[in-house]
Parts: sequence; C-alpha cells; structure tokens
Amino acid sequence: MHYRQLGQSDLKVSTIALGTATFGVAPDAAEAKRVVAAALDAGINFFDCANSYGNQARFDRAGAPAADERESAEEMLGRMLASRRSEVIIGSKVGEPVGSDPADRGLSAGQIMKQAEASLSRLGTDYIDLYHAHHPDPEVPLEETLRAFDELVRAGKVRYCALSTYPGSQLVEAAWLCERHGLSKPACDQINYNLVQRGAERDILSACARHGMSATVFGGLAGGLLAGRQARERQYVGSKRWGGPDFPKEQKVAAAQLETLAAASGHAPSELALGWVLARKPVASVIIGAESVSELGVNLGAADLALSPELFEAVDAIGKTRLTHWS
Repeated sequence: MHYRQLGQSDLKVSTIALGTATFGVAPDAAEAKRVVAAALDAGINFFDCANSYGNQARFDRAGAPAADERESAEEMLGRMLASRRSEVIIGSKVGEPVGSDPADRGLSAGQIMKQAEASLSRLGTDYIDLYHAHHPDPEVPLEETLRAFDELVRAGKVRYCALSTYPGSQLVEAAWLCERHGLSKPACDQINYNLVQRGAERDILSACARHGMSATVFGGLAGGLLAGRQARERQYVGSKRWGGPDFPKEQKVAAAQLETLAAASGHAPSELALGWVLARKPVASVIIGAESVSELGVNLGAADLALSPELFEAVDAIGKTRLTHWS
C-alpha cells in the first residue's frame, strides 16, 4: 500500500480507501467485519463514512434487513476500528437528511454542531479525522459552514475539515474565506470522478491544486461499470444500488473498450480504472465500496500499479471524447 499527504494537513492516507455507504446491506454486517479486517491487513488506513450511510431506506435490497433494523454505518465502523483507532483515519460527513425530522439536514452552524456530536457518539471516538460538508447547501452561507467547522477543529473534535461534491468556484471561495478570516482550510474535496464521468477535469482538479487541497475520489469504478463485465451486469450496480436507472448505452460501450484493453495488458479492468484515477493530480486516494473480501482483493491491485505512459494514454482515451456530455 502507498500513502499520500492529504492537502496541507499532516494526514497521510492510503491511496485506496474503504467506503461504507452500503454497510449492513452489501456487505452485510458479518461480511463488513471481514472486509474491514482485510482492509486493515492490506494497509488501508483511510475509512470513509457519513451520518447518512447504512441504515437508510434508499440502500434497501431484497433479502437484506429493513433500514430500521440495521445499524448505521458509523456505528458498525466505529466498533470495528475501536482497537485500531490511533492507526486509522476516519472520514465522516454532514448535510444529507437524517432521521424523521425534516429539519435534520443541511449545513447551518447549529445542524453541524448537532450532527458532529451524534457522529462522535456513533463512531465511539473523541475526534473525527476528516469531517466533510457532504454537499453544498444553497440555503446557508458558505462562511457560516466554514466557521462551524473551524470551531470543531479548535475544540479538538475534528482534526481537519473537508468538502464533498463542491464545484471549483466554491472551492476558490472557501479558500479565500479561510484565508481572509483565519479559518481552518478544507484539506480536500471528495468528488465523483472516473473514466466516463470527467466533469471534475473542467475546474475542480485545477482549483484543488491551486489552493493546496487534495481530491479524494468516490465512484472510481462508476458503481461497478468499470469493474469488468461480470460486475457491471449484476442486479444491483451503479445508481441501481439505490433505486436509480441503468448505465447509459454509451458508458457501457466505454466499459467494453476498457475490458478489451485490460485483457490485452494483463490487468483487471478495475486495476486500470483505479490506477488511471490515482495517476491524476491532485488525487490523494480513491474510495472503493467493496461488497466482499474478494472484491476488495481485486481492487487492491491498483495501489501498486504504475501505468506506463503508453498504457495511461490508452486508458485515458476511453470515453474522453464524450467529456462534454458526461458530468
């Protein structure tokens, strides 16, 4: 496993991180415990979570316990990492709807403080290493959100704040506000980025680099599309994992092209797709949502894969001409 510094923080994160959005469903509770143990054994030190992961109805699947019968992903992860807490970096998020109260959402100062305490309790820890604003909140001034994060950092409850799915313009605004007011600057922006969804190349990656932030990536395999034919043809894949539509035809064509290239190069499609993401600056880590120990093992190969210039160009060409159509 390799490690990279996260922005201007002192956090060094594994280039492969483990995501937990569907913990309790896929993987189920027992397999999730095995996946976390295997991740730790492989050298993964970065675990991504949120206050809205695990026990929400949007993650329901046939054969899995109902949402109200499942633990939250934070509870599961906190318990699994308790004995290794000082060795790992836990990221969580605030902003998405949680609970039955419609007011329990957003990025107001009060909501951030309330949800931070709840996440600390569920995780069973005194501090969160990396606390993200899950999505931009158009109803709350960005300065209010950043000041609340800064207060949590100064109180020792959060080591570093971060953003998630923020566009380049708001990254620039955040950096400017933090510099002007002496606030804790976000260490990274967590983004959806892969071979067939390249919107981040328009301005997000350059904004991160220009302002000393890293990018951490979710969706590096486009929800399984780029993990090989067997994975992309599963019943629950892509946005279908939470009730959305199937992949567009054009994306399936790109996935088939990747599979052909992978066979010729002797690598798994997932290795090429994740290796390509990790070769892009300023990406520090790519988050994988492995549903089993075996899936985790396949994806770990990307951590040690150094794409040759020729292979990088071949992978990069897949889907590139459709950059303006796929966000």
